[in-house]
Amino acid sequence: MSRHYSGGPVTSLALRAIQSQDREQMSGETDESGSTIRDPTSRDGSVKERKSMRIAYVMSRFPKLTETFILYEILELERLGFDVSVYPLMRERESVVHPEAERLVERAHYLPFFSLAILRTQLRFLVRRPVAYLRALAALAAGTFGSRNYFFGGLAVFPKVAHAARLMADEGVTHVHCHFSSHPAAAGFIIHRLTSIPYTFTAHGSDLHRDRHMLCRKTMEAAGVVTISEYNKELIVEECGEAQRDKVVVIRCGADTGVFHPPSRERDSADPFALLCVASLREVKGQTYLIEACRRLLEEGVELVCRLVGDGPYRARLERQIAKAGVGSQILMLGRKTRGEVADLLRKTDVCVAPSVWTQQGDREGIPVALMEAMSCGVAVVASNISGIPELVEHERTGLLVEPGDVAGIADALRRLRADSLLRARLAAAGRSKVLAEYDLRTNAGALARFIGELSV
Repeated sequence: MSRHYSGGPVTSLALRAIQSQDREQMSGETDESGSTIRDPTSRDGSVKERKSMRIAYVMSRFPKLTETFILYEILELERLGFDVSVYPLMRERESVVHPEAERLVERAHYLPFFSLAILRTQLRFLVRRPVAYLRALAALAAGTFGSRNYFFGGLAVFPKVAHAARLMADEGVTHVHCHFSSHPAAAGFIIHRLTSIPYTFTAHGSDLHRDRHMLCRKTMEAAGVVTISEYNKELIVEECGEAQRDKVVVIRCGADTGVFHPPSRERDSADPFALLCVASLREVKGQTYLIEACRRLLEEGVELVCRLVGDGPYRARLERQIAKAGVGSQILMLGRKTRGEVADLLRKTDVCVAPSVWTQQGDREGIPVALMEAMSCGVAVVASNISGIPELVEHERTGLLVEPGDVAGIADALRRLRADSLLRARLAAAGRSKVLAEYDLRTNAGALARFIGELSV
């Protein structure tokens, strides 16, 4: 008996009901190799049986240090028994790479923009499936026309995506999941048109808000659409129509609550007030407002240290701001850090801040995973009242919200939390409970696994 997702958020109550049904329905099957596979709904890790799926993951770049949600989602699906292959549109080369990504990098399908093999694939499609090939190319061009990035970017990757489609078909891929509603979802659309392999995609933040060319066509042809917040779901429905509502399901990103756990002992109250911001150094992340808020607090005589983790195009600008304010010994730029290093820093932190803003280009946060990780560590958070963030950070209950770009509001929130350790502890405990209930990586990866599995029934 198949079950259908209503398109609403996968709540913990609903998950328990689904888990119960799954356990009742599973019975003594093995995969094609004869081995048993872990049941993604099993709380104790016990082995259940179900049919294996071979999933191809498509993303813009891999491995990207800031996109831990993709890396650990893949690893969790593999832990559940799924056969996952990785097809990045581009290879990301960074000085710091999460150790867990190395194995996936070794077997990822990194394709050039052009090669003789890619040329042969185009000729093969033109000979064997000319109508499907030309219609896919025409639909991509028509759907992205008017968007310089999507139009020229889409045409540039079309040959390599067509080649990836052929490789996926040869590998026996049964489903394609794409992270981001931009170029990766367009890749899923092309692959589906050329091979009939069903695809889904996850819409996050700026990918959905900045440019929606072809969003509705991608949504209509997808087997299902995942997004990380109710805010995003309503935006997709508003853009693409009520007819698409039941196709869109909210499945949160998540934190590994085993890795991101509270410290074994409380911090020494004599230590300076410790702040942490974990984010790429870009305008949308709003670090400039946090720096100014800290400058004001330091001017008042507040003893604090603020650590900024991350790198990006705004680094030089932020460094100049810190130097001009003369606060280089109190506001520290730590650069790129691995997941383990971030977890260690969080356990030495009093408050984590995510001062996100809108940009003129339309960039906007989804729900930062860094906030989930901080809350999972039992750290109080201050965040911007923007997009889907209030679904995680409930003002005065699981954290404090301020308006985007409100320096005085950030300073006031930090001042309150420094002065009131009981408030800080209450928000931290409630934040940890919120993450355990709704933003746990394993629970939500299991929900994604079931969602994709139901689409294949």
